[in-house]
Amino acid sequence: MSLLLRISRLIDWINERVGRSVMWLVLIAVVISAGNALVRKLFNTSSNALLEIQWYLFAAIFMLAAGYTFLRNEHVRIDILTSRLSPRAQNIVDIIGILLFLAPMAALILWLSWPIVMLSIQSGEMSQNPGGLIRWPVKLMLPLGLALLVLQAVSELIKRIAFITGHGPNPLLKRGAAASSTDELVAAIKAQSKDAAGGMAK
Repeated sequence: MSLLLRISRLIDWINERVGRSVMWLVLIAVVISAGNALVRKLFNTSSNALLEIQWYLFAAIFMLAAGYTFLRNEHVRIDILTSRLSPRAQNIVDIIGILLFLAPMAALILWLSWPIVMLSIQSGEMSQNPGGLIRWPVKLMLPLGLALLVLQAVSELIKRIAFITGHGPNPLLKRGAAASSTDELVAAIKAQSKDAAGGMAK
């Protein structure tokens, strides 16, 4: 298990670095978008290349940050049922979800997308818009993002098994200040609800 946990930490490190790097793409996309809008308003002109680079950056942000988002437990969850379960049961549900749904889906799309990317590279596919960009870099975001997501799925699987077997902490607990503030807010709401219920009972 110690070897598997070291592999998990390496995967976490990779997705942490990728995720933090991708954050800068958000700023770049905003600057390009604002600059393009200003040029269009002031000089009544625009560039297809600048428009397309915004789409490329959005694709990079969305795909490359998928593994990082999973690492941080920030993907949208429907916790109506699982929130009532014990931490152990919640991790078992996650293991089933990773093995039956997430990993097979991501691996299948990765396998199907790779030939499309290779064809785009080999043909030097270009945008059909005048002054547009070459297409393969944006298509490459799909298999790259899915590869990072599959790696993170492996890491999360290891951490959940480690927790269930008593070899690690609960990986479903969110990390960082934002997580602690959220936990404090939830605790405060629960306390207030109990007080209100107690007042009504009296």
